[in-house]
Amino acid sequence: GATTLGSSLSLALIGVGHLVGPAVGIAMIVGLVISFFILLPIYSAGELAGVLDPDIVDTTFSQDIRFIGAGAMAVAAVWTLLKIIGPIAKGIKASLASSRTRSSGGVVPVVERDIPFPVVAGVTVASMIPVGLLLWLFVKDTPIAHHTTGLILLSIIYTLLLGLLIASVCGYMAGLIGASNSPISGVGIIVVITAALLIKMVTGNESQTHPDALIAYTLFTASVVFGIATISNDNLQDLKTGQLVGATPWKQQVALILGVLFGSAVIPPILQLMFTAFGFVGMEGAGPDALAAPQAALMSSVAQGIFGDSLDWSLVGLGCLIGCGVVIVDEVLGKTTGRFRLPPLAVGMGMYLPVSLTLIIPIGAFLGVFYDRWADKQSNSGGKKRLGVLMATGLIVGESLYGVLNAGVIAGSGNPSPIGIFPDSFAGISNWVGFVLFAGLILVCYRWVQNLSAQLTVPVTEDGAPVTGSVERK
Repeated sequence: GATTLGSSLSLALIGVGHLVGPAVGIAMIVGLVISFFILLPIYSAGELAGVLDPDIVDTTFSQDIRFIGAGAMAVAAVWTLLKIIGPIAKGIKASLASSRTRSSGGVVPVVERDIPFPVVAGVTVASMIPVGLLLWLFVKDTPIAHHTTGLILLSIIYTLLLGLLIASVCGYMAGLIGASNSPISGVGIIVVITAALLIKMVTGNESQTHPDALIAYTLFTASVVFGIATISNDNLQDLKTGQLVGATPWKQQVALILGVLFGSAVIPPILQLMFTAFGFVGMEGAGPDALAAPQAALMSSVAQGIFGDSLDWSLVGLGCLIGCGVVIVDEVLGKTTGRFRLPPLAVGMGMYLPVSLTLIIPIGAFLGVFYDRWADKQSNSGGKKRLGVLMATGLIVGESLYGVLNAGVIAGSGNPSPIGIFPDSFAGISNWVGFVLFAGLILVCYRWVQNLSAQLTVPVTEDGAPVTGSVERK
């Protein structure tokens, strides 16, 4: 067999690792070891028969190992839901109580003044109208158009009910530990599986005649739910930040609604630009520089397997068993050590993401640990750690912005390497030069932040006590 080990020179993934921390990084390594050092060699050994063919290894990973990872992610997502459903219910109950108090003329704290619940409910229901219109436009000229009424009704009810649940789960996790740790991947697998099974049930034998149309409609429905999940991540994190500084929630909520509208106008052209410049792995005409979309590929494969009756449920079942084992280990570690954990969702991500994405994130996590340990030995360690977080965030944003800029140059020039300055003969040494530059840039960034943090001081009162939460530049 083979492991297809590799990596990527991504500063953004280094930043992600710094933000998610060592527990998630170690969990991703565990998932990587399970998939690429145990499962992949076992499942590919018989296929290779003594001939090292990377295509066979890649096919084995995409057709077998990823589905095992999907099962592990599904179990992790369900377990996460069960653990946090109580706090979510309490939060919803508190919000309704606050709304009733305001309606009756009572006074509530500023941080509890949300948009009234009847308005929220009304807007939510009204938003199903454009969702239904989009679904109708998508299905009206397809071979499954005669199922339009049943499909749209199913999708609207599914989006409304499951969307509310997913927004609660993903938003709660984003507010609790950050959007980087939100269980969107695991929830997404559950969304695609349940949506595909429901749509297959409604359309009967249609999956035998027009499976492609049903797969496309399923993924389109799932994309609406994914939109709900991702928006809830950002919004709940913003609302938490507002609560920490004493903001008025309803004012934030109005601004966030406007943000969704502007995002709807900005995101499609950016995605079209990326598609024009690079394309996406697995799509027709995708070139060697096509952008990887492992999560999308997994969701598509799951839907194809369900409608084509080709999904190997034994692989998903094996993944579920592995997921249950990881959950047990995580709970035992939490109860016996109190500090060491093995986040099941991160293990699942390590199992189904490509090594080139998985391996670099733990490296960033350990770099963050070393930086935080250095900060702990300095005065005003909290301020220095926050500067490290800002630096990591900057790596993510900077690479993302450059990626869009680079895509614009490529799309505008029609040249896949418009800023290339070396001949093709340089390709062999470029990997080593790239690695040296990559490591050097990381070192420079952390040294720069360390030097910058040396300029921070904590203001003190007349008796020498530090002013809580206050940091100044010298």
